[in-house]
Amino acid sequence: MSDNDFTRLPDLAVRTLGGAVLWANDESFAEKENLIRPEAATYSPATFGHKGQVYDGWETRRRRGDVGAHPAGDDADTAIVRLGVPGVIKGVVVDTAWFKGNYPPEVSVEAIALEGYPSVDELVAAEGWTTIVERAKVQGDSPNPFAVDSAKRWTHVRLRMFPDGGIARLRVHGLAKPDLRWLEAGPFDLAALENGGRIADCSNVFFSHPLNILMPGRARLMGDGWETARGRDRNANDWVQVQLVEEGVLNAVEIDTSYFLFNSPGAVSLTGIRADGTEVELLGRTVLQPDTRHRFFIDSDEPVVQARLDAYPDGGMARLRLFGTLTEAARDRLRKEQEELA
Repeated sequence: MSDNDFTRLPDLAVRTLGGAVLWANDESFAEKENLIRPEAATYSPATFGHKGQVYDGWETRRRRGDVGAHPAGDDADTAIVRLGVPGVIKGVVVDTAWFKGNYPPEVSVEAIALEGYPSVDELVAAEGWTTIVERAKVQGDSPNPFAVDSAKRWTHVRLRMFPDGGIARLRVHGLAKPDLRWLEAGPFDLAALENGGRIADCSNVFFSHPLNILMPGRARLMGDGWETARGRDRNANDWVQVQLVEEGVLNAVEIDTSYFLFNSPGAVSLTGIRADGTEVELLGRTVLQPDTRHRFFIDSDEPVVQARLDAYPDGGMARLRLFGTLTEAARDRLRKEQEELA
């Protein structure tokens, strides 16, 4: 994986996955919660509020030393983010979009793994934060990507900017590694991002990314799903391939076309891919309805590691759920992995 390839992985901190900015020492000009909004930052010139120009990001006040002196070299503003799902972090993006004369010259990122639901006071006082991005220079009005070399599982990150300024978005890309006890409690969605599923490949990302269909909860509008360009090749169709959290046996699928009224697929099929690369049909070509939550049982006891949904001929959908159970071998591998990540 090259330095910037990590951006293809899910953003573990994004609000739609359950991330939250729990604390910041200062947010005088713009709220800390903006850091993890799913959409790109926007800007409207000459939109002034009581505190000045309105910014879509997190912005702190200008630090001052004694008698108007410049800030000290180690002065910093800090925000703590709880990841929507714990995971192995492969890279972060500190995006300073639209911050041109007020961005921080340097940033750093730390991470920590904590059990349960620590309070804000406990997080602020916690010891054991590990630096995953050393203090580094950033550019204004730019995405600033940093690859992370860590094999540990983290639950929270701490963003610091030196000495002050504004940051539009913080993206924390990686592999979801939820608490294994939840995955052993019974049948669950093996494709869900929050459970460790991810997109392996797809045919088209023209209007929106297929990661959306693995997000938790129901879609709120069409833009919350995955939509392809209009297909003009009569010998081809669109498709998305999902990497399951681990090997499992699927027993049901939910294909949700909510909000896709005139652009949902006419039909779909679902194919399972075994560990050796061979395929098994899980759902034959089946007609779909627009703006509808479809649920189909799967009559197969074949263990699979991936699933490919073919959409005929093209179109969009809001969510894809693949319900099933892990094989015993998969459980053993996940137990071993969790021990190593700790």
